[in-house]
Order: sequence, then C-alpha cells, then structure tokens
Amino acid sequence: MRDVVLFIAVSLDGYIASPDGGIDWLGGESAEASDSGSYERFIAGVSDIVMGYTTYHQLTTELLPGAWPYDKQTTYVLTHRKAEQESGVVLTSESPAALIARLKSQPGGEIWICGGASVANQFLRAGLIDRFHLNVMPTIRGAGIRLFDTLEQPIPLTLLSTERYNGIVDLVYAPR
Repeated sequence: MRDVVLFIAVSLDGYIASPDGGIDWLGGESAEASDSGSYERFIAGVSDIVMGYTTYHQLTTELLPGAWPYDKQTTYVLTHRKAEQESGVVLTSESPAALIARLKSQPGGEIWICGGASVANQFLRAGLIDRFHLNVMPTIRGAGIRLFDTLEQPIPLTLLSTERYNGIVDLVYAPR
C-alpha cells in the first residue's frame, strides 16, 4: 500500500512560513552547508505530489518561475480555480479523501503532501496521513503561518526516526 506523507519544514515554534507566506528563513545553521539532508532520499520514492493552489502559485511565480522542480512526479493541485498549469500538473477539485483513494488504488511510490497548511490540515482532519516527516529548522519565528490548526482530539504518534544535519532535525512519526 502506498503511504501518504506530510514532508514539510517547520520552525521550532510550529510555523511553516512568515506572515506574508515567505520562506526565505528556511535553512540550517551554516549557509555554506548543504541542507538537503533526507530530502533527496525522500523525493526519490515519491511518485505523486499533492499541494494547494497557494503553494503551486508561489512555486511557479516566485520561487521557481519557468523551472518546475517536480518533473519526475505527477502533481495534483487542490483548487476550484481554472489556471494555466505546468506539464505533469493536474488541477483538481476532488476531496482529499477521493483523491487519495484514487491514487492509492494505482501503482506507484509515496504520495507527498507538499503544502501548505490548509491542505495539510484537511488531510490531517480526514485521517489520511500515514507518516509525518518534519524538518525542524533552527529558528523560532514567533509569528507566521502555523502548520497545524487547533484539533478537537489529540492525535497520538509513534516516533519512527530522527536525523540531524546543519542544525536541522528531522522527526518522522506515524499515527498510532
């Protein structure tokens, strides 16, 4: 069975972006060191990526215009908008549950929940995340876009692994 993985960078105090959505603060202790850490291993096993329109728009217009980074995977953008899209990108208005059921019924690698917070929380509330892979940055933001919303019930987790590099700590958990 294919796993659905939330793989995302987060500040020590739980933020994934600055108040204006910026991510220029992401990185380790040393600018000279490579911060790819577990990412290269992770992305090699991913066949499908799910993100929201805000993340997609930020990637295509601000972070990497004209250079789509996920050409080896199929990317599904959850949106009701009609917009121009990159090759290998599917705009969909499917519910998270319907999309994941469809993807899990097909062969392939892991399904990456890429962002942002709204999408992550939709999948979290629906119980669709099989593994949480958090890259904890050596930064306390103090404000910004929080990764997780308030929940009605706690979600107990089991720690699967940890890794550290350049001041970044990867924490990998699965729901119990």
